[in-house]
Amino acid sequence: MAGSQIEDVFADVIERARVLDPANARRWFDHLCILQLNNGRLQIGCPDEAKLRFLRDKCQSGFNLAAQQVTGHLVVVEFSIEASQRRQARPQTGRADLKLHPDYTFENFVVGPSNRLAHASCIAISQSPGDTYNPLFIYGNSGLGKTHLLHAVCYELKDRDGDTTIQFLSCEEFVNRFIRAIEEGNLAGFQGQFRSVDAIVIDDIQFLSEREQSQEEFFHTFNALYNNGKQIILSCDRSPAEISSLEERLISRFSWGLVTRIDPPSYETRIAIVQKKAHLRGLEISDEIAEYIARKLQTNIRELEGALTSVYAVMNTTGEPVTLELAKKALAGQIGPEIKSISITEIIEAVTGHFDVRLADLQSKRRSQSITLPRQICMYLARSLTRHSLEEIGGHLGGRDHTTVMHACNKISEVGRRDTEMHALLTELTRQITQVGRVGG
Repeated sequence: MAGSQIEDVFADVIERARVLDPANARRWFDHLCILQLNNGRLQIGCPDEAKLRFLRDKCQSGFNLAAQQVTGHLVVVEFSIEASQRRQARPQTGRADLKLHPDYTFENFVVGPSNRLAHASCIAISQSPGDTYNPLFIYGNSGLGKTHLLHAVCYELKDRDGDTTIQFLSCEEFVNRFIRAIEEGNLAGFQGQFRSVDAIVIDDIQFLSEREQSQEEFFHTFNALYNNGKQIILSCDRSPAEISSLEERLISRFSWGLVTRIDPPSYETRIAIVQKKAHLRGLEISDEIAEYIARKLQTNIRELEGALTSVYAVMNTTGEPVTLELAKKALAGQIGPEIKSISITEIIEAVTGHFDVRLADLQSKRRSQSITLPRQICMYLARSLTRHSLEEIGGHLGGRDHTTVMHACNKISEVGRRDTEMHALLTELTRQITQVGRVGG
């Protein structure tokens, strides 16, 4: 196959991958390059480590399918950093498993009244870690940009000093590593990992709730880092005092520095977010479309991202230009002319009907996949479509605690972003539920 033919095939693969997986399509796909195509392997080069991880974690299956559809052969896609980029890149130091999302930088964060203090404090920390706002505690509902800011700080700290060592992980992962260290008799090694870094950044710290031994370990880790002037950044879905079953000494320490809340974005901020997210996907939309989406979806940023994904998918599928009418057509299952209040009962009825399970099964202690998945989808939809608290949602589904509900919501959200079938299912269930919604709930 001639060089020009290979380039044409590669261009078709990129476009096909965008159509197959609109949620993960990005503008920077245009900067990918083909390294080799032979023996059933398509090797693709990308600019840096963060984009490489994104492609491998989020896009592998979509690119494999795209390559097979375009070539008509069983082709496997392999991603790597382009050789010229690898020579120029600064060698990475610190922990090799620091995973940063390529979209989550300060440049891509839209600042508004609801998040201005949190953003400014993160900027200050990235310029002078350990000296100001230590610890920094950011809290707010899911999908408002807390995780984005944590990634952005880590990016900036690494850019300023490549030798900075950072532990960035979820609280659930911290707890799991701690448990594993106990089981393996390697507690000293665990403590060495976390107490010798320049910064520790932990997402969803509420996962410490009711975990007494983990709280004890984190208390001593906190003290060791704080006393050595190392930076501590925590995110949570509530303020320190509202975390149930959290020791008073931890509540006190979490409040030593700056505690700042992120609220749902204002209308003007939502418009700016829609435009920014569209740009990242290479999707050009008018102000009229951005205003329509921002007016109809008001809860969180993930809703806005989901709306753009739907618009992008319809545009690629139909080949039509992005107009307001196309946007309304694409979002018909997510938003409508009337916004009705939804009850958890209606959500449960829709999910149990789709999966052919009973409410008693969802409320039981059974953990088989056939029961766990619909239960988690119920939790996710209840969190997305109602104003009920995590505790109230858990109460409807067998008295499960808020951390279980939060874990389920995060898991289904993540699967929905990378799995087109799950995304379609969530969209269809949302359409069914919002169509039959009754006032109340």
